[in-house]
Amino acid sequence: MKLVIINYGAGNIKSIQFAFKRMGIDAILSNDPDEILAADKIIFPGVGEASSAMNMLKQSGLDMLIPQLKQPVLGICLGMQLMCNRTEEGNTKGLEIFNTEVKRFSNTVKVPQMGWNVIKNLKSDLFSDIKENEYMYLVHSYYAEHCNQTIAATDYGLNYASALQHNNFYGVQFHPEKSSLAGAKILENFINL
Repeated sequence: MKLVIINYGAGNIKSIQFAFKRMGIDAILSNDPDEILAADKIIFPGVGEASSAMNMLKQSGLDMLIPQLKQPVLGICLGMQLMCNRTEEGNTKGLEIFNTEVKRFSNTVKVPQMGWNVIKNLKSDLFSDIKENEYMYLVHSYYAEHCNQTIAATDYGLNYASALQHNNFYGVQFHPEKSSLAGAKILENFINL
């Protein structure tokens, strides 16, 4: 099983790598297109600001490569948001994998949302053996609007898509690598897809 974590300079990739190591999987950190194409499974992480992250993807040609991938791909946090059509953060065009927009939370809630919140309306094998209203760890100021690709929802001032799926592409707004046993189970489910 060859697992590649895309390393494009916008991720907290060490914590993700350690999460897989605890599962006995040595994930490779790479931005090499050949290595990414040869992977069985791919993690697309992201932390930071959307427009600068997208610029880093463009510099390495990964913005063209990622939407063409045929193996299971899991976008985490900003990684998921960059897979959407567009984000208000830096008015950034996304990879257009998920057919939705990313908006900023209003000032009626504390921004960023930081800490534990529940996921519900779970609709994918990614959530096998995960119960409704399971707590996940989140840190974000922007959210994906619901669309027909929503596979989990969360409430924070409004109800938004906390996970998305389109064909072989999956995205989660929360950090499974920081979400205790349930998060580890989601990563295991992804490996077993």
